Amino acid sequence: MRMVSNGSGPPRFRLMMSDSRHSYASFLLATQLNHLPEENLLEPNCVCKVKKAVRNTMSDGRFVLVVVDMEILQSAEEAGGKIGDPTPYNTEGKTSPQQDPDSSASVSASPPPAAVPGPSYRNNSSHRGGFAGKSTMKVPPMNASPMKTSPMKTSPMKFSPMKVSPMKAASTSPGYPPKVISIAQLNPYQSKWTIRARVTNKSSIRNWSNSKGEGKLFSFEIVDESGEIRITAFNKEVDKYYSLVEQGKVYYITKATLKVANKQYSTLNNDYEMTLHAQSSIVPCDDSQGIPAVHCDFVPIAELENRDNNDVVDVIGVCKSAEDVSRITTKSSREVSKRALSLIDTTGKVVTATLWGEEAEKFDGSGQPVVAIKGARLSDFGGRSLSVLFSSTVLVNPDIPEAFRLRGWFDQEGYKLNSQSLTETRSSGSGAKTNWKSLSDVKDEQMGHGEKADYFSCVATVVYTRKENCLYQACPSDGCNKKVIDQQNGFYRCEKCNREFPNFKYRLLLSANLADFGDNQWVTCFQETAEVLLGHSADTLGQLRDTDEAAFDEVFQKANFTTHIFKNRVKLETYNDEVRLKVTALEVQPIDHREYSRRLLSNIRKLAE
Repeated sequence: MRMVSNGSGPPRFRLMMSDSRHSYASFLLATQLNHLPEENLLEPNCVCKVKKAVRNTMSDGRFVLVVVDMEILQSAEEAGGKIGDPTPYNTEGKTSPQQDPDSSASVSASPPPAAVPGPSYRNNSSHRGGFAGKSTMKVPPMNASPMKTSPMKTSPMKFSPMKVSPMKAASTSPGYPPKVISIAQLNPYQSKWTIRARVTNKSSIRNWSNSKGEGKLFSFEIVDESGEIRITAFNKEVDKYYSLVEQGKVYYITKATLKVANKQYSTLNNDYEMTLHAQSSIVPCDDSQGIPAVHCDFVPIAELENRDNNDVVDVIGVCKSAEDVSRITTKSSREVSKRALSLIDTTGKVVTATLWGEEAEKFDGSGQPVVAIKGARLSDFGGRSLSVLFSSTVLVNPDIPEAFRLRGWFDQEGYKLNSQSLTETRSSGSGAKTNWKSLSDVKDEQMGHGEKADYFSCVATVVYTRKENCLYQACPSDGCNKKVIDQQNGFYRCEKCNREFPNFKYRLLLSANLADFGDNQWVTCFQETAEVLLGHSADTLGQLRDTDEAAFDEVFQKANFTTHIFKNRVKLETYNDEVRLKVTALEVQPIDHREYSRRLLSNIRKLAE
């Protein structure tokens, strides 16, 4: 075994393998299996089972076998050393002088297409003519997780990209390149290739402008049985391909530029992405056999607790309950629909997923369907929750093995399980469990001292609000709240957007001291919570500060000694070498005195028991 390093991508591992009779040195490990040698699971003289491999023919006629799925049966120690006395094997079935993966005979001076880094994802996909799903839990293949499926067992039909008939491509477009490979085999060193894949997501046309100029772009995502990749088109290519590319359709794609993926804009599990240019070609393909509709890396709901805030994940679960559609007003004064779903899986944990817009309005939760979401954003608001993005894909009762297993589990035992929700806080009218605490409990129970933040709700009174420096001038661009720099020439510069603007918007960052019967606590209120607390928008307060200081002061005086329900996040943080407890108010709500009284009476009864 030898590692082939590459400066711009993940390393590749070249293997010599033997069946005890013959040995062959031209095996290449797919990057999604790099964890096996890196974790010392795959090592010389171990016994393994190659479950899936792709043959890649090089320009000199030799071929390399790319191993895309493998199971370790015995460690090298258990195997006890080399098995048999194998002789080297060549493609004609004849023996040849002993090969060594480190020798120049097996590795040419210029690396062949298959010997360079390819896309990185764990290829344990399964498809049923329309969907591929897998688990992202890092375990050796032989210790499969309950949500992990084997592509050799769940696929009713075997599809090999190398078996696609060149005549079929040629019949669609005369002279079309006949060499069809999988997405997993793509790398920047290849010049002639064609892939056959399905469009799973397509963005709208967006305009851009920066120091280099301006233009337009759109992007789309494609999938085949081996993985997925993102493709972007700019300017003239937008006009050429936007109307041609349709979500759900299968295409032959060739002559695009492959480059290292910019993870700021792509959430796909692939180290590369494509850009279309003038010589690129996209041709519709009528043969969609074996091409999945979506490619998912399902994360068990219980594992969401260990993921970072704002991670984009794929989840699947049974919809235990669904709230009615509600309407909210966004920061840009636009009304949108939303609906919250409670999803449960075999881990027994429940998480709240929020649908937006048309997805929220058309969702039918009757019959407690299985829901699969590709590309949901993970939030730490109220514990752990999920939000469906514009680029997300929501499938109800998908035709995949994970959905069948979940349905069987839920109907037999899951429906009666005493489940635990990862989403702790919800709106006051939802009836969901809320983590009520007094301010003294926060200190007595040392909340926020662990690795993760804690969340709690409290009824507290505003004792004091710090009006000094509570407003700042921010970038007027949508989605950017960076503080701008006054250029003293009528323009304001945003370093983040690298632009100058003739105006700005006011943003609030308010510190308030809260008190209840037992203690007091400083909390930070950002824009939305500060506006609710003060009863005025940031723009209004900015104008008052500049034109009527007395009226500005009166706003803060009126906010003092008002009582609200505060939903908070608490975490121990270090600032300037000083460790302190930071409490952030995530939501400010008026008190429902009837509900508050019921809760107090309930607490009294519990104390009397």
